[in-house]
Amino acid sequence: MPLPGKNRSQCWAIAIGAVFLLWAVLWQQSAFGGEPPAQPGVAAKVGDQVVTREELEKALAPQLAKLQDQKFQLLESKLEELIEERLLALEAKRRGMAVEDLIKTEVTSKVPAVSDAEVTAFMIQNKARLQGDEAELRPKVRDYLRNQKAQGSRHAYLANLQQRVKVERFLEEPEPIRIAVSAGDAFARGPKDAPVTIVEFSDFQCPFCSRVVDTLKEVVRLYPKQIRLAYRDFPIADLHPKAQKAAEAARCAGEQGKFWEYHDRLFESQAQATVEDFKRFAEQLKLDGKNFAACLDSGKHAATVQADVEEGIHLGITGTPTFFINGRLLVGAQPLEAFQRIIDRELRHSSK
Repeated sequence: MPLPGKNRSQCWAIAIGAVFLLWAVLWQQSAFGGEPPAQPGVAAKVGDQVVTREELEKALAPQLAKLQDQKFQLLESKLEELIEERLLALEAKRRGMAVEDLIKTEVTSKVPAVSDAEVTAFMIQNKARLQGDEAELRPKVRDYLRNQKAQGSRHAYLANLQQRVKVERFLEEPEPIRIAVSAGDAFARGPKDAPVTIVEFSDFQCPFCSRVVDTLKEVVRLYPKQIRLAYRDFPIADLHPKAQKAAEAARCAGEQGKFWEYHDRLFESQAQATVEDFKRFAEQLKLDGKNFAACLDSGKHAATVQADVEEGIHLGITGTPTFFINGRLLVGAQPLEAFQRIIDRELRHSSK
């Protein structure tokens, strides 16, 4: 439709002028260093080479996964704190009292006293961690135990309130960042078609790795058909110079069908880490000692262990133990609950 008050020739003149104006702007941007609009999915260009957003995020996947998990845990923690505040406020309003008075009445006043026997028992159990004069430590221990009891009393009271007030949680965990990692030829236990695969990178001389052994056994016990656990080597030579040979020894035991038994023996006896110790463990497990010794002395599995280490470095691993649960990163000697949280989510996801 022609513009009001303009004839056809005038409209064409305006249109042609607009085209020339646009061309002039683009030419000026090019001539004087202006940048064209960014292409979707492109993070940078180097000459004619493109760095994509996907490539960038893939390179930072381990770090981004940690940050995403930390953010969600912070949100969950803060949400529970806010829910507790609302519960206390509602109950205080119902009873016509201040929140502080409610807490004093229902929590603080009901915290049981800490006995001398409890203080003594705690100090005996934690003797290695407590340093200082006993007379100075006892009141501090008493305060610590009282605070623990107060927290327990508060949690119990809030749990009771939640039974009386409907609480609905709608905070959803974001779609996790998954890191492509394969079990490869790793020694594994559990069904091959299990919906959840845990790939562990570990070090036989790492004390934190030894702490998580029983936790992993409990995971396997609780999810016998849903979990496949694969062990991969990540000996940290700078910290544990004997870990490389221990990893080779476990693989030699694996040749005779007793990888997991030998795995457990190594973690149970981390202080015993000479080649002779490794050969003695093989005898204790009724392995063919001659074949085991030949395997270990030859360094047959050294390259395979090193290949695992290189793969771990490529995946961004900086410490042990590190786990990939269906590609989801979990670092450190985590409690059972940390594994269950991810496993249960993966099982829910797989059932949809």
